[in-house]
Amino acid sequence: MSNKVLILDFGSQYTQLIARRARELGFYSFIIPGTSDFKRIQEFGASAIILSGGPNSVYDQGSPRLPKEFWEYARTKNMPLLGICYGLQLFAHEMGGKVRPAPKREYGRMRVNVVTPTISKNSDMQSAVIHNPKDAHDLFHTIPHFEAWMSHGDEAEQLPQGFSLIAESASGAVAAISHGTLPWAGIQFHPEVTHTERGADILKNFLTRVAKLKPDWKMSDVIETQIESIKSQVPADAHVICALSGGVDSTVAAVLVHKALGNRLHCVFVDQGLLRYQEADRVMKMFTESLHLPVTKVDASERFLSKLAGVTDPETKRKIIGAEFIAVFDESANTLEKKIGKRPSFLVQGTLYPDVIESSPPPSASGGASSKHAHTIKSHHNVGGLPKDIKFKLIEPFRDLFKDEVRQIGKLMGVPETFIARHPFPGPGLAVRCLGEITRERLDILKLADEIYINMLREEGLYDKIWQAMAILLPVKSVGVQGDGRTHSQVLALRAVNSADGMTADFYPFDMGFLSRVATRICNEVRGVNRVTYDITSKPPGTIEWE
Repeated sequence: MSNKVLILDFGSQYTQLIARRARELGFYSFIIPGTSDFKRIQEFGASAIILSGGPNSVYDQGSPRLPKEFWEYARTKNMPLLGICYGLQLFAHEMGGKVRPAPKREYGRMRVNVVTPTISKNSDMQSAVIHNPKDAHDLFHTIPHFEAWMSHGDEAEQLPQGFSLIAESASGAVAAISHGTLPWAGIQFHPEVTHTERGADILKNFLTRVAKLKPDWKMSDVIETQIESIKSQVPADAHVICALSGGVDSTVAAVLVHKALGNRLHCVFVDQGLLRYQEADRVMKMFTESLHLPVTKVDASERFLSKLAGVTDPETKRKIIGAEFIAVFDESANTLEKKIGKRPSFLVQGTLYPDVIESSPPPSASGGASSKHAHTIKSHHNVGGLPKDIKFKLIEPFRDLFKDEVRQIGKLMGVPETFIARHPFPGPGLAVRCLGEITRERLDILKLADEIYINMLREEGLYDKIWQAMAILLPVKSVGVQGDGRTHSQVLALRAVNSADGMTADFYPFDMGFLSRVATRICNEVRGVNRVTYDITSKPPGTIEWE
């Protein structure tokens, strides 16, 4: 890849979406903290750099800053820069302008008008008028006005010398600026979120018209790059274990590593007792008959459920599951050592970029994103839930990819479409959908209810219209009437969302008739449930899974 986009993260909740949008446009993008040392920024070899938003104020002591060498480096290299929200304010603050608390916070959708560029000499910037489209800055090529998503409490009061005002909000505040001679621009809104009208076009204009780059990133290139990376990472005499969960991510990872290493890969499928209804048998059939992977099934259900007995805290559940998975793989490695004469020293996982982001671990060896300005959402069992004394070296070919990108790789590598199109299923399984204490009785209730729900989605042609659907067993009971008698039984929640990448999601707007039919069947057929609810929370503020 000759055109790489580096995203410097200052703590915005939307930073990951910037990377996602750039990739959709055909540019490899990668995130590192905005406070990274200069050498790390320089060595990435970026063709363009984007500065993310963030919750801080640039004028506050201790607010995140770029290394002091950065600005001269960008100027000397004629490096294309785009500052988003906090990034725009960094431009203003660092270059001699002025940023202040906004008289009125701008949050939510707001109209933005593109204006005729006028070079600022620290003026009051009040002379701009709505532009003639042919005079627009390249950033807004063919875009005279639009609805943008705002989320900021500060604003640029004065621009630095040499910068122009090129767009303003309906309230008259600075919405976009550009440098007169350098390929630098700043925008106060968030083009990366779907709420911004023509946001993708604005990012495309920056990358292709301002930065003058050509898209050159394809999934087929990712496959070849990862295969070569795996071959170079794993010595010629080393063996590898792959942790198969039965989900899309770990399965596609296994297919990729199998292509790279052949019979030195040993897949282990762990039935931890937390899979869906008859899931273990179904996925084993697919592994062996369709994908021809070398798989050993380990029934560890008793082991996992005994460790989880009485545990109700979701973080504790995840950490127990992460530790037990590693223990099972460690034991499998010992067994393999006796069989093949060499202990596998590497462990393959289907870890995704959103897993890394939400767990906020320290930066990975491959340079993954992490920021002290970002919050841990939850410890994924394969990231923050891993024990510190793990004996394996990790191979995570998808650590920097999103779910839909992994699906594209799976299709290119011949994984059956029927499997690729399956809804995501969490590594900890039903442990994070069985809220409260986990028992076999409660899991049996959840498995059957989930089976009814998913089958009805398929029967009524809804399954492929939804990103992810699930049943959740709640840790409460309710009074009901069944069979002319009083019941005091479990409450079940249903959830269905649509998403592009798992970072944001909207609940699926079912017809109420469908929900009524599902609820009736579950209450009639699942002994122990007398009430069904539907979750209409989007992400954010909620997450897709409940735990």
